[in-house]
Amino acid sequence: MVSRPHGGRLVNRVLHGKRRQHLLLEARELPIIEVSYERAVDVIDIAYGVFSPLEGFLVQDDYYHVLYNMRLSNDLPWVIPITLDVNSKEISGVKEGDDIALVHNGKPLAIMRVEEIYKWDKREYVGLVYKTKDPEHPGVAKTYNMKELLIGGTIDLLNTISHPLEDRILWPIETRVLFKEKKWRSIVAFQTRNVPHLGHEYVQKAALTFTDGLLIHPVIGWKKPGDYRDEVVFAAYEALIKHYYPKDSVILAGLLMNMRYAGPREAIHHAIVRKNFGCTHIIIGRDHAGVGKYYGPYEAWSLFQEFPDLGITPLFIREVFYCRKCGGMVNEKICPHNDDYRIRISGTRLRRMLLSGFKPPEYLMRPEVVEVVMGFEKPFI
Repeated sequence: MVSRPHGGRLVNRVLHGKRRQHLLLEARELPIIEVSYERAVDVIDIAYGVFSPLEGFLVQDDYYHVLYNMRLSNDLPWVIPITLDVNSKEISGVKEGDDIALVHNGKPLAIMRVEEIYKWDKREYVGLVYKTKDPEHPGVAKTYNMKELLIGGTIDLLNTISHPLEDRILWPIETRVLFKEKKWRSIVAFQTRNVPHLGHEYVQKAALTFTDGLLIHPVIGWKKPGDYRDEVVFAAYEALIKHYYPKDSVILAGLLMNMRYAGPREAIHHAIVRKNFGCTHIIIGRDHAGVGKYYGPYEAWSLFQEFPDLGITPLFIREVFYCRKCGGMVNEKICPHNDDYRIRISGTRLRRMLLSGFKPPEYLMRPEVVEVVMGFEKPFI
């Protein structure tokens, strides 16, 4: 059975018709807050129900509940505060209860009802969300560059933002319709920001053996330098699916959402988001949503034990490697051989190979995928 949205209802804050036209005119008279690309993406995710049950940016009570308890004030699991940062000059004259216009690149994006204006401690935030205060962590660095105040309140979406792959993005209401049309009762999600290697293929197919369908869900949004470009990831997956997956077993869809690299907390966040898309399961592998060496390889698995009421089933799949003795992709649970036979898959090493024009061996990456990636002049951000 397709999962129910988080909190029981799929949020829709997208305006249409006369109501939208009226508020577009009203927006011209309102105080304006110019928002970054990342915050614009958050606004859109709220409006389309990706972040259900959120209907806007967190007010202070919810902010602290999420920060310290990993739950909203109504006790519903939620692990990463979705916030809008401003400075005092931007909101000079704005009072709680006022409406403001959120603008991106000079275009009205949304109307926001300001319910609360409050201060926050960035070091407190990064210590709890990222479990580190190291500015070398990309999420921590982003946080330190944010403004000194937060505003909470509901939003109504007036316009969206353009993206080269916008025709590949599906929203929760659309995937839910697709799953029902395909008569899929169990759907496993695979979160990714990388082109696929054989380790990815192994875990996807392992999960697909006992579910009806697979949602391969690449993140489209802010990613750190060195990650693959969105169009490269899509083209690589299209080649893999065409040659190596049964017909009608996979949906490839873009997810407009920012990566935060928050490791264990973000693994829970990714699960909640996929629940909103209708998925019943999500693959959680080694160092899910991690970066560098800030998190233990299976730390996210432990955190899931704190959320028996999450409403989506995590599939914990151990690190995959190529065993020369077994002659294929395996993991430590099913391979009896020692490290002399095991070839570990390093995403960093694969990127270096591709960047230098060296083709990874076929036991690590499908030749069709390699050909696609190497066909791009600049495959990396």
